[in-house]
Amino acid sequence: MNELYKKYEQEITTILSRYPADQKRSAIMPLLFLAQRDSAYVPREALTHIAEITGASETDIAAVLGFYTLFHEEPGGRYRIQVCTDLPCALRGSEAYMQELCAQLGVSDGQTTPDGLFTVEAVKCLAACHRAPMFQLQGDGEIKYYENQSVELTMQIIEGLRQKASTKEEANHG
Repeated sequence: MNELYKKYEQEITTILSRYPADQKRSAIMPLLFLAQRDSAYVPREALTHIAEITGASETDIAAVLGFYTLFHEEPGGRYRIQVCTDLPCALRGSEAYMQELCAQLGVSDGQTTPDGLFTVEAVKCLAACHRAPMFQLQGDGEIKYYENQSVELTMQIIEGLRQKASTKEEANHG
């Protein structure tokens, strides 16, 4: 029995029950979410575990993992700020927004802030072109969209998240 199944047996059983027995491959995305839950990225060994559970190849699972911006192959910050820089968003200023945001945080695309809280990434198409600049925020088990952004508005959101993280940290050590 693999490690993912041992850790999440009940949840995996529930996920698989949603699909016909001969369609276990349909559970790849929910299983990737499950594998990503604890560390905010999908560890490499999880591909083997998901392949064993679904009967899909590791290559097929890696293709799904690499295609969707909701899944991460590498560790990152507690929060991932994903800025759409596709052409329609770029025409509405997302590239300049991304550059200024990275400068404010002291990082480049794909890097994590020194406090380990934020990873900023340029991504393609988050389906809100008409409200760019925009970003998708992943963290604390949630995914939120923020549209019609300026760097000032985004920095206010970031400061709120820093305060929230600091409060949680104090509560855990207090």
